[in-house]
Amino acid sequence: MLSAVDDHGRLSEDGAAALAAEALALVRSGEVVGLGTGQAATAFVRGLGQRAAAGLDVRGVATSEATAELARRLGIKLVALDDTAVIDVAVDGADEVDPQANLIKGYGGALLREKVVAAAARRFVVLVGAEKLVPILGARGRLPVEVIPFAAGFCRRRLEALGCAADVRRSEGQPVATDNGNLLLDCRVREIPDPARLDATLRAIPGVVATGLFLGMTATVLVWDGDRCRALRPATPN
Repeated sequence: MLSAVDDHGRLSEDGAAALAAEALALVRSGEVVGLGTGQAATAFVRGLGQRAAAGLDVRGVATSEATAELARRLGIKLVALDDTAVIDVAVDGADEVDPQANLIKGYGGALLREKVVAAAARRFVVLVGAEKLVPILGARGRLPVEVIPFAAGFCRRRLEALGCAADVRRSEGQPVATDNGNLLLDCRVREIPDPARLDATLRAIPGVVATGLFLGMTATVLVWDGDRCRALRPATPN
């Protein structure tokens, strides 16, 4: 059996490629495709580039500047979200998936654009390794929240008052800026028993732009189990 993840906890190249192939089978010529950000999404974009080079007529809406740059290098035609009435299918990864197919996203930093593209899509396809499946959201201990820089300190204090202590995400000692020019607060969480309530509470804080909670948005979750891909069948909430 192939490992679902490598020694660093990342989805293996075999797993990413297998998931990408399953997602590519859902794309038809003439469609507009939402292009996600992250390891599994990158494998999909690379596969889509190969199909486009072979004659598949698609246009992409990228969820990050990094994905847009990759798509251009691969010859995928890009279109702005404002210039398309609908996205036929959006393909992306996730950081957590619960039994109802609700998600936490944003470890890669593109959560706001990813959420907009997913909401604009007729079909949202999520690609994950089995290690991303959790019994309850928050199990991996982290919930990203995007905030405007002006309100970062204020939002941190409000989050802490709610029991969601947060740190500004940094890289090489410097705050990480999103493609929107905002900052990311990584909330330390354990379990989120009522994700919808928490999402509404966080979004009500002035300065919060988006949370990493993607609730009730997923039509299809494809899971790499280590030797095969399967579609997650969402459990019915009690």
